[in-house]
Amino acid sequence: MAEGLMLLGMVLLVIAAVGLLRLPDALSRQHAATKAATLALGVLLIGVAIKGGGLDWALRALGIFVALLVTLPAASHLLARAALRERDRGPD
Repeated sequence: MAEGLMLLGMVLLVIAAVGLLRLPDALSRQHAATKAATLALGVLLIGVAIKGGGLDWALRALGIFVALLVTLPAASHLLARAALRERDRGPD
């Protein structure tokens, strides 16, 4: 089960990476990066916590996931604001 969750997390990360390469503008790319990466890393960390087998692994994975949940939305918001300002400013 743990290996399946880790594999699913890796597949979701690849999908997020493809989204970064294929989507047309900065707002779409940051959406793909934050949404898919948060889900993918969450699933991957659940698999790691199960595979690690101990409470220390579960606490580490939980700490990493909480840090991601705190930082990724803030980073996404700042990148979106910067992209909108750049778009509204127009060409130099």
